[in-house]
Amino acid sequence: MAVRVRDFFRTHQTEGATQDGAVAKLEQLVQRAELLAAQQRAGVVTTRGAVEQRAEVRRILQSRLLHYLSAVGKAVARENPELAAQFRIPKPRGGNQTFLTWARGMFDKATAQKDVLVKRGMSAKLLDDVAATLAEFEQTLEATRAARLDHVGATADLQAVLAEISEQVRVLDGLVRYRFGDNEELMGAWASARNVVGPKRASPPEQAGGSTSAAA
Repeated sequence: MAVRVRDFFRTHQTEGATQDGAVAKLEQLVQRAELLAAQQRAGVVTTRGAVEQRAEVRRILQSRLLHYLSAVGKAVARENPELAAQFRIPKPRGGNQTFLTWARGMFDKATAQKDVLVKRGMSAKLLDDVAATLAEFEQTLEATRAARLDHVGATADLQAVLAEISEQVRVLDGLVRYRFGDNEELMGAWASARNVVGPKRASPPEQAGGSTSAAA
């Protein structure tokens, strides 16, 4: 609606609006709203991307890296039973933070027992791969938090700007009615521009018999 109102004044130049700066104010508000809307959308896109990436990273951790580490850990636990609980794979449907805490604990214990684990068949490179993948997992969590903060902030600012736009359109509505109230054609164009739903269109002809199903 704000864009249509702006375009209306671009098409129908009005001396009063130009002199009072009312249209210029609306132009600024529309530009601000467009920037905030873009920031809002970017937050949504970034959040979705981080969620998808995190799901893939978690899958790799659970099905490959931690699975391998758990298998070696269980072998070591036969000789050292107290280690058995330290090398259990986190539950696949647990929360992300819970999963990260469990995986970190498993990694720390494996680091402390590295020599023993390597002797029982663990690749010396496995812990480096686990560390890098855990860091990537944490980065996706941080990306989600940052994107959500941007989205929430942009949404709040956008609501405030939209309120200002509504106020400014009311001012311009008064100006148009004052200057062009007797011009039916121009007033019709103005009514269409400031219609919140969208430009007015002719209603389609009713079907024969006045079927209520078509209306529904």
